[in-house]
Amino acid sequence: MRTLILSSLLALGVAAAVSAQQPAPLPVSDPTARDAEVVFGGPDRVVIATTTGETVEIMAEIATTPEQKQRGLMWREAVEPGTGMLFEYSPAEPASMWMENTLVDLDLVFIDPTGNVVKIIAFAQAESRRSLASDAIVGGVLELGAGQAIALGIRPGDTVRHAIFGNDGPEPAPSDDEPAALDAPADAQ
Repeated sequence: MRTLILSSLLALGVAAAVSAQQPAPLPVSDPTARDAEVVFGGPDRVVIATTTGETVEIMAEIATTPEQKQRGLMWREAVEPGTGMLFEYSPAEPASMWMENTLVDLDLVFIDPTGNVVKIIAFAQAESRRSLASDAIVGGVLELGAGQAIALGIRPGDTVRHAIFGNDGPEPAPSDDEPAALDAPADAQ
């Protein structure tokens, strides 16, 4: 009996020593790490109504969680025209972005809580650690491939339509102060 107990204790001791030598895999806790898996929302349709009357559509991944916002477009080798990433800030706050671990230059479109473009930083340099500030309270930031804001005619004062700004419904009807569209000509039957 004594031999059986000693054998059991010895076996447990060897098993404990072996398991202590094999480190447990560590979870990836840094969303900016190249091998971190971060899943984004979307892609969602984002519509930009320019002050020149043009309408631009972007298909954007959506970043709402702290991990998604930290990761952003890091480690991407390209951002195709007509695509991007929309970051939500709720509650609205001043925002600043940086380009560390971002492999491509980007355009940053800062958007106030009602959907109005308040600032654009074009051609933000890849891999830069420089802080790129909104200089305003924002409800979102749209990241596009470098040169896309200019190519699409996006300017401060334009309106970005998406659910995060609460303005993704149909275009508002003209107010009494705005002229309504012309009705059919008087001689039309």
